[in-house]
Amino acid sequence: MTPLHQVIKEKNTKINPVWIMRQAGRYLPEFMTIRKLNPNFINLCLNEELSSEITLQPLKRFNLDAAIIFSDILMLPYGLNQEVKFVKGFGPKLGKVNINEMSKLDEVDFVQKINPVYKAIRKVSENSLLKNKNTIGFVGAPWTLLVYIINQQSPKKNLKKDFFKDDFLINRTLLILEKFLKLHIKNQIDNGADVIQIFDSWAGLLEEKDLPNYVYSPTLNLVNYVKSLNTPVICFPREIKNYKKFCNIVNPDAVSIDYNIDPKKILNDINIPIQGGLDPKILLTDKETIKKKATRYLDIFKDHPYIFNLGHGVLPETDPNMFEYMVNTVKNY
Repeated sequence: MTPLHQVIKEKNTKINPVWIMRQAGRYLPEFMTIRKLNPNFINLCLNEELSSEITLQPLKRFNLDAAIIFSDILMLPYGLNQEVKFVKGFGPKLGKVNINEMSKLDEVDFVQKINPVYKAIRKVSENSLLKNKNTIGFVGAPWTLLVYIINQQSPKKNLKKDFFKDDFLINRTLLILEKFLKLHIKNQIDNGADVIQIFDSWAGLLEEKDLPNYVYSPTLNLVNYVKSLNTPVICFPREIKNYKKFCNIVNPDAVSIDYNIDPKKILNDINIPIQGGLDPKILLTDKETIKKKATRYLDIFKDHPYIFNLGHGVLPETDPNMFEYMVNTVKNY
């Protein structure tokens, strides 16, 4: 059994597997070489040769316990025929929503449109670098995808003023999302993903009263679905205020915490395996600080099943040598 599965499935506290969100990508010079020649981000995600190569780049350099497929949560709206493009210096821009067309979309057409993602997962999972390591597939949580689909861009600070005005549109979109997210998850697992992470990047935008409708209930449906496929599922409800309540209701196999969470408090609140927490900005400091801060998390969770990770993705300006130092610090703990 892989180290990651030992922690998630057997609640092993003797090991601390490590993988890092956004480990494949923008801080690695070998990635930037590919990126310069492939400016269209969606096309790059749909190039199974290149996306699998990018996924494996960090495993060639660092002693990591898992590969996470180089893709994007917005491949889902793209597969639903919503226009998705990434604008340099701005982020994602999505086209108008046509809910009638989305409702009529055939599952076969959806799978065909993003099939290279599944082929890339197959390539990665069969690579010899993955011996005794995991291949992580992922999706955006229904709420976060709803935000992008209706807001048509990253909400950074707030949602469009009239975001909640069309109940029919919101509820219909959530139903469509659930159907196609399940399909997307199943295809990733069928092609070799043996862990699924659900990213709820914008969970922190909601007030407590709205969490049951938009976060707890739709995410619980997905978590139960992944479990029904005998695959461990990790949830990352970023910047949510009450992780304890989230875990009690949604009950994922493990929960990823962001860097605003006090690790000591979470330790008392949650009995499932915990992942992450370290502020990505720590990697922009020096070795002494990295060692001190990484060791603090390892010390706090030493008697609790724990997967080392950051509290968000690696920053583009991160020095790969500092990244390596952090990974080795965890491995030598």
